[in-house]
Amino acid sequence: MSGIITPRYNLMLTYDIAPEQEEAFYRFALSEFVPAMQGMGLYLMRAWHTLYGDYPTRQSEYVAEDLETIREALSSDAFQDLESRLLHYVTNYHRKIVRFNNRFQF
Repeated sequence: MSGIITPRYNLMLTYDIAPEQEEAFYRFALSEFVPAMQGMGLYLMRAWHTLYGDYPTRQSEYVAEDLETIREALSSDAFQDLESRLLHYVTNYHRKIVRFNNRFQF
């Protein structure tokens, strides 16, 4: 793959970073989670940080060209392991798949 894709689907992960876990979370996310997701064909498009309101602190959006790529990734042992490890650093975790729209989606 050339590194350029046409996003058609969006895997949205929302969560709050657990207190006292910020540094460990960022280390895990940047050195392991994001590269592993990319290896599964899911590319980090955006990460939103909420400063005010009753919403999750973070929303990360991973895009793919087709729904099958997301489904295969989510059912893989590699993703199950990553998600399990992510849960050590976050609370209020949710994920959903939506059609890609080049704007903020919730």
